[in-house]
Amino acid sequence: MIPTASPVACPHCGTATELAGYCCTGCEVAAALLHDAGLDRYYAERFAPAPRPGAKAAVNLEVAGNGDTAEARFHVDGLTCASCVWVAETLLGKVPGVESVFVSYGTSNATVRFDPRLVDVARVVAPLHTVGWGVRPIGAAPNVDHSWLTRVGFSAFAAMNIMLISAGLYAGWFAGMDASWTTLFTWWSLVLATPVATWAALPFYRTAWAGLRSGRLHVDAPISLGVLAMFVHGLWAALAHHEGYLDSMAMLVALLLGARVLEQGGRRRAAEAARSLGALAPRTARRVRGGGVEEVPVGELCAGDHIVAAHGEELAADGVVVEGEADVQMALLTGESVPRRVRAGDEVVAGATLSTGNLVIEVARTGDDTLLGRMACRLAEALDRPIPPTLADRVAPTFTAITLLAAAGSALGWGLHSGPEMAMKAGIAVLVVACPCALALAAPLTASAALGAAARGGLLVRSGDVLRTLAKVDTVVFDKTGTLTEGIPRVTHAEDSVLRIAAGLERQSRHPIASAILAEAASRSIPLPSPRAVLERPGEGVVGEVDGIRYRLGRGAAGLVALHQGDRLVGTISLQDRVRPEARATVSSLRVSGVRVLLLSGDDPAVVARIAAEVGIDEAEGGVRPDDKAGRIAQLRSAGCTVLFVGDGVNDGPAMTAADVGVAMGAGAASTLLVADAVQVGQGLRVVCFGLLLARRAESTVRRSSLRSLVYNATAVTVAACGLMNPLFAALLMPLSSSLVIGSALHLGRISENK
Repeated sequence: MIPTASPVACPHCGTATELAGYCCTGCEVAAALLHDAGLDRYYAERFAPAPRPGAKAAVNLEVAGNGDTAEARFHVDGLTCASCVWVAETLLGKVPGVESVFVSYGTSNATVRFDPRLVDVARVVAPLHTVGWGVRPIGAAPNVDHSWLTRVGFSAFAAMNIMLISAGLYAGWFAGMDASWTTLFTWWSLVLATPVATWAALPFYRTAWAGLRSGRLHVDAPISLGVLAMFVHGLWAALAHHEGYLDSMAMLVALLLGARVLEQGGRRRAAEAARSLGALAPRTARRVRGGGVEEVPVGELCAGDHIVAAHGEELAADGVVVEGEADVQMALLTGESVPRRVRAGDEVVAGATLSTGNLVIEVARTGDDTLLGRMACRLAEALDRPIPPTLADRVAPTFTAITLLAAAGSALGWGLHSGPEMAMKAGIAVLVVACPCALALAAPLTASAALGAAARGGLLVRSGDVLRTLAKVDTVVFDKTGTLTEGIPRVTHAEDSVLRIAAGLERQSRHPIASAILAEAASRSIPLPSPRAVLERPGEGVVGEVDGIRYRLGRGAAGLVALHQGDRLVGTISLQDRVRPEARATVSSLRVSGVRVLLLSGDDPAVVARIAAEVGIDEAEGGVRPDDKAGRIAQLRSAGCTVLFVGDGVNDGPAMTAADVGVAMGAGAASTLLVADAVQVGQGLRVVCFGLLLARRAESTVRRSSLRSLVYNATAVTVAACGLMNPLFAALLMPLSSSLVIGSALHLGRISENK
C-alpha cells in the first residue's frame, strides 16, 4: 500500500492538498496580492474560505459617463461577510485610476468611479478575478445555490431514520434486546448523525465562530455547542455502550435549518423592481434629424434632441412638448386617474403612454436622470436597509455566557467531587438542556404561522422581518389612485338618453373615458346605436352621427363630458374615480387602534381633499411628486414614527422604499409589487387592519414564547448543574420547550381575517 499524507487545507480557498502550501498558482498569486495590499488580516476575519481562482470569464459591464470620470456598477459573486466587502473595496481602490469605491454588504453590488484615460473596466475588476470572486452585470442571472435546501432535506431524512432506530432501542429497554442488535442500532444512528453534525450544521458553526472572532456571542454559539455536545456524547455513548440522544440532535438541526430557509431572503426583489421600472421605458426612440426621422437607442439621445411619439407609444425620455396635442396616461407614474391633456410647453416624463394624439418632444433628461430612472435608483437603495436584530440575537450573548459558565462550573465541581465520568455527564446535561432551540425557533416558527395566516386573509407578507416591523407601525400613509379609490374613471351621473348617444359615439374608442361610458351603458342595459361618420379628434373629443343627427362629445368642466348638437348643449356625463367601499371603515378601524392616517397623492389637490373627506382622513396633501412623497415619509420617520405606506403605482415605489413597511395593492404596477414588503390579494383594504393586528399578535406570541423558553432554560440549567438530571433526560426535555413554541405558533396560524 502506498502511504498517503494527511490532507492539508489550502490557506486561501480551503481545498484539501497532500502537501502544506497553496493548491494552485492562482491561490498563491491571490494570497500575494492580498499581502502586497496590506490585507493579511482578511484570512483571520473572513467567515468562509475564498472561492478558488479560476479562468477569467469575459463579462460585458456597462460603463456610464465619459471624459475625465466614468462609473461602473456590477455585482460581485462570492462575498460572504463584511471582511470580504472590506477586502473588495480595498483591492478595487488600489487600482491606479480608481477614484472611489463602494461595495454594498446587503446586495454585493459595487459602484466604482475611475478615470477612463488611465484604466479600463477590465483592469478595474481584474484583482477580484485574481482573488477568486466572480463579476457579472447587475441583474444578470446568478448561479443558484441549493445547499441550504440540501442540508434541510438530508437532516430531515437522517432525523426520521434515527428516531425510528431510537424507538426500537427504547422498546428494547422494556422488552429486552440482544446486545448485538443494540450495538448495531447505536452505530447506525451514529453513521446517520455524523454528516448532520459535521456538514448540515456547518452554517451554525461558521456564524458562531465568526461572531467569536469579532468579539460577539451570536445565538448560533449555544446552538453549535449543544449540537456538538450531543454528537460528542453520542460518540462516547456508542463506545461506552451507554444511551445517547442523537435523534434529538438530528431533529434539532433539521428544525433550525428549516426555520432558516423560511426566513431567508426576498431582498433581491427590490433589485428586480428596479429592473422592472427600467423596462417601462422603451429601448429605442424616433429622433428627428436632418428633416427626417431615425430610430436610435435611447442611450444615444442627448438633451435638446427632438423625438416623436404617436398614439399608443410610451415616451422614451423626460422633456417638453414642442409640437402637437395628446392625452397622456400618467396614472402609474404620477397617480392621476384621468389622462392628462398636454400641448406645446407642457412637461412629459419617460414611461408615460399616449392615449391619443401625436407629439414632438424636446428631450430634457434621459436614462437615470429621468423621473423613472430616479425612482429605480431609489428602489435599489432600499436593499442596503439593515435588518433589525431579533430577541434571540439580543439575548444570546448574555445567555450563552451564563450557559458556558454554568457548564464549566458544573463539570469542574462534579469532576472534583465524583470523577471525570460524572463531570462529563453534568457538563453535557447543562449544554444540552440549555440549548436554546425554543428561543431560536420562537421567531421563525411564529413568523411562519403568521405569514400563512396573513396569506389566507389576503395579505402576502415577504418575511418575518416585515412582520416584526409591522407590529410597531403607528402611522399609515395611503396613496389615492388605485388604493383608496378603484383607480378607474366611472360614470357617477348621466341621463339614459345622453348616455346612449355618447356610448354610440365611443363604441370603437380605446380611451379610458370611453371605456367608462360604455361600461355604464352596459350596466344599464342600454342598447348601443350604430353611429356613422365617426371621427375622433385628439384634444377635442369625438364627432359623429347618431339617429341621423350630428353630435360632438368632448370635455366640459372638471370631471364632466359634454354632449353637443351643434352649439346646443344636449347634456353632460359626470365621471369620478370611485372610493373603494371598504375605505372609510378601514380608516376608521386604524384610527380607533391608535394609528395616525395620512393621504399623499400626485393628483389634483381639490380631488385629493374630496377623497380624504369622503373616507375620513384629516391629513391629506395633493400634487405631491414621487420624490417629494418619499421625502414626506422620511420626515415622518425622522420624527420617530414607524410608517406603513399603501400604494399601487410605479410612482409609489420610492415611497414604499422610504417607509418602514410598504404594502402594494395586488392590481398595481409590477415594479411596486416587487419592491413591496407585502401585497394585498383579497378583501380590499381591510387586509391592512388585519395585517397590523396579526403582526402585533405575532410579536406578543414571540415575546411570550421567548420568556417561557428563558424561564425553562434557567430552571433546567440549575437542575442539571446540581447533578440532578441525566443527559438523556435532558435530551428528552428539549422537545418539550419547543412544543410550547410550536403550539403557540399553531394557535396564531388559525387566526382569520374575520376574527
